Order: sequence, then C-alpha cells, then structure tokens
Amino acid sequence: MRSRTPLLALLGATALALTSCAGGAAPGGDAPDGVLADGKTFTSVISTDPGSLDPFVTVMSVARSVDRFLYARLVEVLDDGSVVSGLAEEWDADTTTATFTLRDGLTCEDGTPLTATDVAANITHIGDPANGSPLVGLQVQPGTSAVGDDAARTVTVTSGRPDSFLLENVGSISIVCGTVIDDPDALAKGEGATGMFTMTEIVPNSQYTLTRRDDFTWGPGDWDPEQKGLPDTVVFRVIPNETTAANLLLSGEVNAALVIGPDSTRMEEAGLFHTDVQTPGGSFTFNQAEGRPTADQAVRTALMQAVDLEQMRQVIGSGKATVPTGLVTVSPNPCRADTVDGHLPELDVDAAAAALDDAGWTAGSDGVRAKDGERLALKMVYASQLGDAGNAAAELAQSAWKDLGVDITVTAVDSPTLSEVLFSTGDWDISAAPLTVSLPSMLVPFYSGPTPPAGTNFAGIDNPDYTAAVTAASQKAGNEGCDDWSAAEVALFETTSVVPYANIVRSTFAHKAEFTENDGIDPTSIRMFE
Repeated sequence: MRSRTPLLALLGATALALTSCAGGAAPGGDAPDGVLADGKTFTSVISTDPGSLDPFVTVMSVARSVDRFLYARLVEVLDDGSVVSGLAEEWDADTTTATFTLRDGLTCEDGTPLTATDVAANITHIGDPANGSPLVGLQVQPGTSAVGDDAARTVTVTSGRPDSFLLENVGSISIVCGTVIDDPDALAKGEGATGMFTMTEIVPNSQYTLTRRDDFTWGPGDWDPEQKGLPDTVVFRVIPNETTAANLLLSGEVNAALVIGPDSTRMEEAGLFHTDVQTPGGSFTFNQAEGRPTADQAVRTALMQAVDLEQMRQVIGSGKATVPTGLVTVSPNPCRADTVDGHLPELDVDAAAAALDDAGWTAGSDGVRAKDGERLALKMVYASQLGDAGNAAAELAQSAWKDLGVDITVTAVDSPTLSEVLFSTGDWDISAAPLTVSLPSMLVPFYSGPTPPAGTNFAGIDNPDYTAAVTAASQKAGNEGCDDWSAAEVALFETTSVVPYANIVRSTFAHKAEFTENDGIDPTSIRMFE
C-alpha cells in the first residue's frame, strides 16, 4: 500500500492545484519575435523540488505540473468546458458510468502497446481504497472499477458512487503504463510514461530533464506532431527565489517562470509573453479536530472578526488581488454563483473580544486569553512560496490576533513540510494555504469524510449541511447540480470553516517561447522561437 499522506502542495502562491482543465489561460504580453524553431530545449523554473512524481499519490502541484509532461489523459477539458480527445477518441458518460474508446496505436515509453486493459487497471487501482491513493473521492470515487476490452479498444468505468463530473474527473487522471501500476518506486521517478516526454535525468533540488518521444501523436484534439516549434528537450530547474528566476528569465537563461510577486511588474514592462490564471491567493482553514480551540465555531468566528480581510487582500496580492466569489477559481468552473458575499464574518474587533469572553477565553495579566488553565495558543502555517507578500499578510493576521489576546505562532513552510503538517502530524490550528481546483466535486474529500491517515479531510470538518448538499449535487450531471454545489460552499462559510479572502492572478512569463496553461503548462502547446 502507498502512503496515505498526499504530497499536498500549495503551489507557488496558491495551494493544492488539482484541475481537470487543459485549456489555455488568458495570454498577455507580446508574442515572441522570430520564427518557430525545432530541436530546442525548453527550460522552465519550478520553485521547489517536486519530490515523488507518482501520479497515483501526489497532489503536489509542482509534481503534477511535471507529470503533465510524462503521462497522458483519456480526455482534455478545455477552458470553456468542452472536451476533446486525449488517449480516447470517443466517450460517453453520465453520473455513474463512462465508456472510452481508445485511439489506435497508443504506446508506452518503451514502445509496447498501451492497452484498454492497462488503462482500466489504472482506474481500478486508484478506485480501490486499499491502495491508499489520495485521488479517491477527489477524481475517482471510492469503489470505482473499470474493465478493458483490448479488441474493441474500450474502457468501461463504473463509478463507486454518483459523480456529477465523472467524465471530467476520471478522464483527467494521469494514465501510466501497465508495467508500473504496482511499482511506486518507478512511478516516483516518473517512469512508465504515456505522454509526450520521458524522464531522462533527475538531480534532486536542482533539475529534471525530459526528452520528447518521437512516437507521440495523441495530443489533444487534432494536434499535429509534425508542427514546427516543438521542443526536443524540457528541463525543470529548481529555483526557490522568485527574483532570481525573474532575472534568469529576462537574461534568456530560462524560458518560463511563474512570477507573482513584485517582480511581475518588471516582466510586464519587458513585454514578455505570459499566461494568466486566476487562483485563490488568500484563505483560512481551521483545524476542527477534537481538543483544538478552533473546533469551536465561536473561536473561529472571533478570529475572523478581528482581521481586516480587505487589508489582507491588498497586501497578499500587492494591490492586485480581487474579492473571491467561491472556492472554485480555475476553468472550467461550471458553477459560478457568488457564494461568498454575505456569508463571512465582518470586521468587528469588539464583537470578537466579547465572543471569546462568552466562550470562556478570558484575558490574563499578560494579555493572553486562557480557559480552564489552558492558554489560547494557536499555530498558523502558510506556504513559503508566497514570498514577501505572504510573509506580510501572515504578520498582519498575527498582529490582529495578538491584540485579541491570542498567543499566535505563524510559520512559513515549503510544500512537502506543509503536506506533512496538515496530513500527518496534525499539529496546526490555522492553515493559510488555499486549495486550487477546477470542479466543486474536487473539494469534497478535503472538507468531509475520513481524516488523515484514513482520508484527506485534513481539517476534520463534520458539517451535515455540507454533506447533504454534496450528496444532492452528486446525483445530478454537470451544472444541473450547481444550486446544490453552491449550498455546500455556503455551509462551509456559515460555520467559518473556510474563509477565502483574496484571489490573485498567477502569471507565467516566457522568453522565446509561448504556450497555454491551466494545471501547469500544457506540453503539447509549447512553441519555441529563434
């Protein structure tokens, strides 16, 4: 069995990036000058080492962005929600069953055929809770199974429970070669590739080198493998410092880098091509495990009443952040109602203090509140990749809570450490790391169900209204369940379980290259220039 602790990443500025969309982010800047060039190396910056590349285990966004280059999907979901072919050339799905007909001539990285039986085994493996994949409930419902017919090239999927977005969810998992399905060591190194590239060299904490497959022809839709400008080699360089990455991009030493802080202004002024994706940048989630002060809604609400979320938004987004309207920000985002407005605590420091008094947390001689001899000591964690803006936002919250009488400790951690804290040690009270998803169903296992190590409900949320709304929504296909999905989000906000306060635009800038992006750069979209 694989480890049940997912490598949760809180990607650069944001968090867990788990999306089904392959469509292009809104491009900006100038198109690169020059002519398309073949045989080039595309060098992209990643801010942290991805760790394990096992697509059955990792939900770490940086790892999934690398996996995007290694493993193909059954279908690709475009920015407008439309579905085009990937490994599959035809498909049909409702909320409980799906059938995919594979393209002819699919192969693994070693040249052996990728069969319908192999694809079905991928899905069944993830759907079996005994295998411990964190994708269970996220993209593949528990108990989901699949059967392959190699002669007909069909894969028939039976969902373990209703899934409003069965096609998008199952269709978007990374498919690996049959030889490595039960080999987590091989998958951790990116082996068993079915996608456009294969892993050539790994130098941990330095760089990952990938080589394009000559036999890869199954790009999205009618993608042409003979078109000019496709790179022969891809290098992911680990560069934690965003200013360093920006300097390397401007000098031409790298071709792509995510730049979200103050350095983004320099990139824009240089007129560099860039893709823009709106992602959650600021959010609070509270640990509701038994014994934690934040298990009490009165405490959670008081903490939020003491914080100026508008000021927080300006700081974390360098003046460019926008007010969230929901928990799903990335396309296709089929349900776009405003579920946030009117459902979050408003700034009222006096009310916050009174609420804590009423809950039995009274201030001592040192100003720190205590209840039954226990000090109100809380720990907040947030993603270090947010840089100076994230540090400043954390300090604002820390100052407000200290004034309220909370003994608050804030800690910036890298992605693997954040995953360890949230999913293993559980020694936290407030997480300032939001989740990035493209479908409302992807949030369900994080906000309900089993807690670690049995599940991924890291905050220990037990909200009957949320569960009821999710259950109702899951019975309805696609956007037919949007009213119920909206009600589910409201249930989280009304109980101050999750508090989103800022969306930011995540810009990936490019030098002598262009591409589309959503859940990482789409490798088939990269075009290199002289």
